[in-house]
Amino acid sequence: MPDLHSALMVAVVALVTIALRFAPFLIFRGSKQTPAFVAYLGRVLPYAIMGMLVVYCLRNISFASAPHGAPELIACAVVAALHLWKRNTLISIVGGTVCYMLLIQLVF
Repeated sequence: MPDLHSALMVAVVALVTIALRFAPFLIFRGSKQTPAFVAYLGRVLPYAIMGMLVVYCLRNISFASAPHGAPELIACAVVAALHLWKRNTLISIVGGTVCYMLLIQLVF
């Protein structure tokens, strides 16, 4: 019985996800002009989400105890440097993640 419950749960989650992905195309299809507020959200939300992710990732840094936030700050610097150098978000994120994981596994 738990297998049926799990399968139904996954199916419902998949259907809701698909519905949410198709909803904008159904709502704003054809020659309808996208509302100004929706266009505004499309411009500002990516930056707001990235800011929230940075705050979320750095919220538990303890500067009072070793390693004093060094791996996080070094990884942030790597992300910034890679992004300024290559202007590629994927390279920046992957590079920063690899740097952070190497630092916490091998150095600190």
